[in-house]
Amino acid sequence: MTTPPYLKKGDRIGIVACARKISKEELQPAVDMLQAWGLEVVFGQNLFKQQHQFSGTDEERAADLQAMLDDPAIKAVISARGGYGTVRIIDRIDFTKFRQQPKWVIGYSDITVLHSHIYNFGIETLHATMPINFTKNAEATETLRKALFGEKLSYEVGSHPLNRKGNAEAELVGGNLSLLYALTGSASDLDTKGKILFIEDLDEYLYHIDRMMISLKRSGKLSSLAGLIVGGMSDMKDNAVPFGKTAEEIIIDAVKEYDYPVCFDFPAGHIDRNFALMIGRKVKLSVGNEGAEVSFEK
Repeated sequence: MTTPPYLKKGDRIGIVACARKISKEELQPAVDMLQAWGLEVVFGQNLFKQQHQFSGTDEERAADLQAMLDDPAIKAVISARGGYGTVRIIDRIDFTKFRQQPKWVIGYSDITVLHSHIYNFGIETLHATMPINFTKNAEATETLRKALFGEKLSYEVGSHPLNRKGNAEAELVGGNLSLLYALTGSASDLDTKGKILFIEDLDEYLYHIDRMMISLKRSGKLSSLAGLIVGGMSDMKDNAVPFGKTAEEIIIDAVKEYDYPVCFDFPAGHIDRNFALMIGRKVKLSVGNEGAEVSFEK
């Protein structure tokens, strides 16, 4: 995998909105923080436009992302927020210049589309908090800074009753479960064989979680993993007739016949403690009686 150059003070970071609309007022605290890190912030030309729930039309959002990916003066590109919409523009993007001069692409949730698509080019990306969330948790935002500036990332996670013990060392892939499910069969689909898969999700019915996990299993994406890391499964919903399992129980049931390590409650996803993960980087996963450790190669 290719690691984009780490940032240094004075570098330019571009902010785009690939999905839901955002206001300048919502963005200002993050701009102040990025500037405090010594970075120069550059807005996408259409960043504050609106079309219904979207930050401008598909053409406008794609144009902003394309411009940031192509501009050699921009050293990283971060999505202002998630929502829905990146999958509508991904096939409009020409990654030729980006592949010649990789740079960090940052976000989570809907930005899973970019993580998965770019992983297939052999380039690392950053699954991390976005500007709309910068002030929610200082620890999470600090992990993004450390990742961007090339500092070592290593996390310790408490124990969970459904954890499965073991050790693994492999490339990390994944992101939002709903998006991974939606990308199946597309040019952005993932080959998970021999990888450590990370999944998280928000505001889904439990039977939807079951359907997505069964789909991943039937397509062979769960059988040959090196390990599984489960982040926040937040604000799950149920029907009047209960499904009968939690999201975590659904997930462990889907992988019960396999023997790789499984870590639950990892601090990443739609939660305030949304720690940075380097997608495509080799990671060590150790799950034991006292909890789990996740550390990235430098």
